[in-house]
Amino acid sequence: MDRFVSSKAKIGRGTTLGYFVVVEDDVEIGENCIIGHNVVIHRGSTLGNNCLVGDGSIIGKLPMKAARSATTKEQTLPPAVLGNGCMVGANCIIYAGTIIGERVLIADLATVRENVTIGDYTIVGRGVAIENECTIGKKTKLETNVYITAYSDVGDYVFVAPGVNTSNDNFIGRTEERFKQFRGVTIKKAARIGVQATILPGKTIGEDALVAGGALVTKDIPPRKIYAGIPARYFRDVPEEQLLENQTFYEDD
Repeated sequence: MDRFVSSKAKIGRGTTLGYFVVVEDDVEIGENCIIGHNVVIHRGSTLGNNCLVGDGSIIGKLPMKAARSATTKEQTLPPAVLGNGCMVGANCIIYAGTIIGERVLIADLATVRENVTIGDYTIVGRGVAIENECTIGKKTKLETNVYITAYSDVGDYVFVAPGVNTSNDNFIGRTEERFKQFRGVTIKKAARIGVQATILPGKTIGEDALVAGGALVTKDIPPRKIYAGIPARYFRDVPEEQLLENQTFYEDD
């Protein structure tokens, strides 16, 4: 037997399954999807029409809770949902409780944890890790090896360059007080974060702001301002021609 497909699963017309695929009970896969080799789709997961899932990827995985985990909860999670036209690369893991909009691209080796929502047309780059309890907006780009910490909120039309890191624990794993004060980062609509920048816990990047490459963000950054350095300080205003409202691709919807 070169694959297992539950008799309780629903597979749409024109959908193809690779070798050694596992499709569990109550999974629903839409029409004209391509499911690669060695893919596992867990119980109840839903994929829309025209989706692509690359070799070795896992959809709907349940999280493991370490004995000392501070952010993973004991909970019953709903199945994963992928909208129409989603593309998932090779060796990706998408957890249960995740809702992914239409035409989202999740590149090879990316991980999307539980209770994450991703808006339409967003790109999640190669090796990106999105931790649990995050919201990612529409038409946003998270480039290669970006790390989005748990409890973060990333808006629409945001650009996050390769290697950007975020954090949610000001106590760095010490004292009981940290459990009361976990806070992810907030990146507002159209903000841009340069390569290898680091954003500390609870900080907000304002709408259409720009954080320069390599910067260390230790305080909130106002809208439409450029901050650079370690720690990041005001550099100048974002040029008018660079604002989102002046871009030809922007749709005010």
